Amino acid sequence: MRIRLVAGLAVALVVLLLPSMAAASLAQPAVVSANPADWTPRLPVDSTSAVYVFRQVGTTMYVGGAFATLGGAPRSNVAAFDATTGALLGFAPSVNGAVWAVVPTPDGQLVLGGTFTSVNGVARVGLAKVNATTGALDPTFAPTLGGKVSDGQLVGGRLIVSGTFGKRLAALDPVTGSDTGYLNLGVSGTLASNAGPTEVYRFAVDPQGTHLVAIGNFTTVAGQGRARAFMVTLGTTAGSLNAWYYPPLTRMCQAASLPDYMRDVDFSPDGSYFVFASTGFVSQSGDLGLSLCDAAARFETLNASPTRPTWINYTGGDTLHSVVVTGAAVYVGGHERWINNPQGKDNAGPGALSRPGIGAINPTTGLALTWDPRRARGVGAKALYATSAGLWVGSDTSSGGALGCSAPGGPNHDDCAGKGLESHAGIGFLPLP
Repeated sequence: MRIRLVAGLAVALVVLLLPSMAAASLAQPAVVSANPADWTPRLPVDSTSAVYVFRQVGTTMYVGGAFATLGGAPRSNVAAFDATTGALLGFAPSVNGAVWAVVPTPDGQLVLGGTFTSVNGVARVGLAKVNATTGALDPTFAPTLGGKVSDGQLVGGRLIVSGTFGKRLAALDPVTGSDTGYLNLGVSGTLASNAGPTEVYRFAVDPQGTHLVAIGNFTTVAGQGRARAFMVTLGTTAGSLNAWYYPPLTRMCQAASLPDYMRDVDFSPDGSYFVFASTGFVSQSGDLGLSLCDAAARFETLNASPTRPTWINYTGGDTLHSVVVTGAAVYVGGHERWINNPQGKDNAGPGALSRPGIGAINPTTGLALTWDPRRARGVGAKALYATSAGLWVGSDTSSGGALGCSAPGGPNHDDCAGKGLESHAGIGFLPLP
């Protein structure tokens, strides 16, 4: 855990309760169950409600996204519940836009990032700090980024955030919100005229706190060509552009409407590799095995000049929105119908396996595991979050939010006692066995 030590017993106790925030996903000893817990709270089933982020502190689970209620109670895009029972807690700040990042801080508060412009009626553009229990706004935290914040982590005592704001990736003081100057990378450019604003969409940090990998819509970083992804070396006094680069990231997928096709990245628990998840439809002719189109792909952290991924697993034309690496598995979520489907193009090609909405990949071979809980696909699962107890799944609810057991006769049917798919609108939890 990389958090500055702060004097005072009360603050020290708060710090001890914080999860590892400058880290890759938590290592898990086994693949999680395919049968979801029955007690998780639900979002409304509609075309707009969705979960984008989870963050656990002690036994409290914070959840952010786009929603007006949780468990039937009013909640404005962020909420908290007991991570062992699903009971809703009183934390209920009023946030007028979607919440994409939730970052616990050493002083027992939370930084929220997103597309909002006010919190509790006070102007706050994209970033705000609130009391972790009451939701009261901290007026002393006053960043001036002026844009959307889509991801955040506490790393080495610094609050690193990404988004569409001027620097796209910045390191802030977690107390005041002021820019520390630690990151000055000059992220610029756009992948195409229809790619939207220049943005660092998401990033991951290794457990040692020495490497950061970022994805998004950009073409240049620190004056060097870096389309769609780059790595930062996190030094003692500054972060600098790492030599790592994968040149085939300049290649387009077949969906011209999705030039910005990288969707998520996560480090392994030991930091030795990381995995991307992407959209973009299928690869252009001749690019199969090289281009990261509707696929999950593994890269080695210390291989600065890869000529191809260690492995790549294609869906055959469906988006992957999220990835989490636990050592036992690489979990992917989206609205995919299949994995192990390199020859598919909106169809099940040779060797394809049905994995609607969620799946698991062997970290070594890159092939699908037998695990198959199934999801109602919808827009997709944009938040996967591993804890010592299991795997949290956050998604939209446009198709009912069903998650769980396979249909009668399926590979997990005996484990599910005939339940079939269960309603878990927006939030599902798959426990470790």
